[in-house]
Amino acid sequence: MCGIVGLFIKDPALEPKLGELLTDMLITMTDRGPDSAGIAIYSRPDDGLAKITVQSPNPNTDFANLDKDLKEAIGKPIALKVKSTHAVIELPMDQVDAARSALTHLRPEVRVMSSGDSLEIYKEVGLPKDVAARFDLAKMKGTHGIGHTRMATESAVTTLGAHPFSTGSDQCLVHNGSLSNHNSLRRMLAHEGVRTETQNDTEVGAAYLTWKMREGATLGEALESSIDDIDGFFTFVVGTKDGFGVIRDPIACKPAVMAETDQYVAFGSEYRALVNLPGIDNARVWEPEPSTVYFWNH
Repeated sequence: MCGIVGLFIKDPALEPKLGELLTDMLITMTDRGPDSAGIAIYSRPDDGLAKITVQSPNPNTDFANLDKDLKEAIGKPIALKVKSTHAVIELPMDQVDAARSALTHLRPEVRVMSSGDSLEIYKEVGLPKDVAARFDLAKMKGTHGIGHTRMATESAVTTLGAHPFSTGSDQCLVHNGSLSNHNSLRRMLAHEGVRTETQNDTEVGAAYLTWKMREGATLGEALESSIDDIDGFFTFVVGTKDGFGVIRDPIACKPAVMAETDQYVAFGSEYRALVNLPGIDNARVWEPEPSTVYFWNH
């Protein structure tokens, strides 16, 4: 089942409302995925700074003095913003790898949700409205974002099994469908040095795109390759630092609808996810074609 929403802002005047609009879209898709939800928010980066979004099952313990401990470990200034079970670590861009390495020793229970200079990912078990409220998603501003409501079919209902998945810097993916060759892909990717941390097939899809782009493909080329290399039914909505893309498998049995105006491009698993967007009555609305890459970037 599952529900996907996405919003790519073309008009900067709409950026302060990104979180509000995405939250409404996410909650509308609750009955497609009531067990967990997540959202990826891309914002304009601060020069020279990167951020790592982390999650902990014990935030009161793990996030206490985390900024001080990381600063001592890497010798660079750290800023920490805690939101419920998640925290965003802001640090110099050239210290991301050092900080991630230090985290494994300082806080072994902490899991990295995303890293990069513009991406933050928040996801948890629970109804979409409760997840959105927990992280104040409606108050977030940004350039583009992707959300997902999950109805688990292929793996347990856990925080780490929720979408979005991020397997590369400023990259994320959400998925509706089921991949049938994810185990063979997982083994191939492990051989290529691309690691996955959950049993969720969607993470394999994300890792596949990361691998293709690491090998020199553009996102569009990686998405086109997925048509031949990934088996099953899927609708992928992906995000990069400055872009937003959509692709469906050759059969395209999973529902999808898109809308575009001068202000935005929007995606929803169902049209009702889009009905409260500004100017939707005058938008160009269409169903994305099978085996076709759609991509926008700033």
